[in-house]
Amino acid sequence: MSWLAWAPLAAISAHICEEFLWPGGFADWDRAYRPAYKKSITPRFHIFINSMLLLFGVSVGANMHVPVFGVAEWLTLVALLASNAAFHISGTIKSQRYSPGIVTGICCYLPLAAYGYIHFLRTGSTSLGTAAVAAILGCSYPLWASLAHARRSATRTSS
Repeated sequence: MSWLAWAPLAAISAHICEEFLWPGGFADWDRAYRPAYKKSITPRFHIFINSMLLLFGVSVGANMHVPVFGVAEWLTLVALLASNAAFHISGTIKSQRYSPGIVTGICCYLPLAAYGYIHFLRTGSTSLGTAAVAAILGCSYPLWASLAHARRSATRTSS
C-alpha cells in the first residue's frame, strides 16, 4: 500500500507542473475565466495554496499508517483533488479554452479518487460514513476557495 499512500503527492506535483511549468499559463487562464477574482489571483496566492496542497500530500503519505485517521485524511485529499479536476473540466467547457491542469486532473486526480474510495471501502479500511464525510469535506474546496477569492477581491478593490 505504500505507493497508494504517496500517490496523491505525486499527482499533485504533476498537476502543479502542468499548471505552471509545462505547458503552464494557468494563472492567466484563471484570470480570464474568472475576471471577478482577477485581483485575488496573484503569484503569492498560488505559491501559498500550492504549498499547502503539497504539505497536505506529505501529511497524507506520512499518516497512512495511523488507523482510521490516515485513510480518512487520504480520502479527504483525493476528494479535494477530484473537485479540482471538476473545476478544470467545467472551466474548459465554459471558456472553450484549454485549462492548464485539466490533463492531470482527468488522468491522475479522478482515477486516483475512484480507485482509492473503492479500494478502502472494499477492504473495510474505512466505513461508508467516514468516506462520505471525507467526500463532503474534500468536495467543499470549490465553495470555500470561491468565498476566499470573493473576499480577497473585494478587499483589493476597496483598498
